Amino acid sequence: MYRNLIFALLFMPLWAWGAVPVADNDTTPEALYRLGMDYLNGNDSLGIYMNKEKGIELIRRAAEQGDSWAQYGLGICYEDGDGIEQDYEQAAYWYRKSAEQGNAWGQYLLAMCYDGGQGVAQDYAQAVYWFRKSAEQGNTAAQFFLGICYEEGKGVSQDYVQAAYWLCQTAKQEDALSQYKLGNYYFYGYGVSQDYAQAVYWYRHAAEQGNADSQNALGVCYGRGQGVAQDYAQAVYWYRQAAEKGNAVAQLNLGNYYFYGYGVSQDYAQAVYWYRQAAEQGNSQARYSLGSSYFHGVGVPRDYEQAAYWYRPLAEQGDAEAQLKIGLCYSLMKNDKMAVYWYQKAAEQGNAEAQYGLGLCYAAGIGVKRNTQKAEYWKNLAFQNGYMPKKNR
Repeated sequence: MYRNLIFALLFMPLWAWGAVPVADNDTTPEALYRLGMDYLNGNDSLGIYMNKEKGIELIRRAAEQGDSWAQYGLGICYEDGDGIEQDYEQAAYWYRKSAEQGNAWGQYLLAMCYDGGQGVAQDYAQAVYWFRKSAEQGNTAAQFFLGICYEEGKGVSQDYVQAAYWLCQTAKQEDALSQYKLGNYYFYGYGVSQDYAQAVYWYRHAAEQGNADSQNALGVCYGRGQGVAQDYAQAVYWYRQAAEKGNAVAQLNLGNYYFYGYGVSQDYAQAVYWYRQAAEQGNSQARYSLGSSYFHGVGVPRDYEQAAYWYRPLAEQGDAEAQLKIGLCYSLMKNDKMAVYWYQKAAEQGNAEAQYGLGLCYAAGIGVKRNTQKAEYWKNLAFQNGYMPKKNR
């Protein structure tokens, strides 16, 4: 998933020569590669029309003469099927040729091949080997992935200290994803001493580059007063930045702030709006909050059917509170059998209110055959678990 974030960087070396004319009699590998790239992509400034077949021929000649950038470039052509039939094994072959000459980008892409099992047998240890070779030359992409390998224990023993070290190298070069992850390391104390101020420092750097996860995390810090003075208005600002980018957790958080009036005027309709945005992305807490909004008629007209709809995903995942709530919805909609079904599910997980409700159903024969013994069993169990009927509260 991270490769797409840096994919554009992979082609930077291919254009490093710029629009420099190549002499007709210059047959050095460097010149052949430059000319090959001009033909592969076309170069209007030099009057060269795109001719991919000729471009590949020239790049191959340079690669076969040992030019590491040409080998790297030919590998990319094979990987992408650009001007030649796609062939991952050939891509890995040429990346290796480049890597063995010390080309940092060739090393990085060979590591990626081993990491994904593309063109070679998947081998995380080999991936780490080549990531390290590239990272030690300052390749930002390789440094990031080496940090991830240490974080996940892929191809190397899990080591948060080493992960933090390599992520710090890329974070200092303004890589937003690395900055976000390094912020998490400081926030939770992974591989570094827990330091909320440092977490905020790195979250802010990433947030200001538009990283939505960091914007949400910075909102959390402002909301809790961790690493920065508590400021609900600033929390709202950063939650909104992330929420408008589609970050479901930020949408939930922004909904909660509108619901309780933290940093904004209390607005149940806005709370429901943001809960819905997050719920439609599958956020469990947002689904529950949206279900509760419909159940209580807060921010939207009361609608037990809609409440049950939003409670159901959580209930089906085994959430006892959601099972109780969907049971209540069915009870209020006079679907007693379904109410009993969900009360039973919640009761068996120890939900005291569901146990009491199930006991009442057995006592009155609502949605189930009347059974005084079961009625007493479930009500007594509810009392043992601390439930007190509302009239006695």
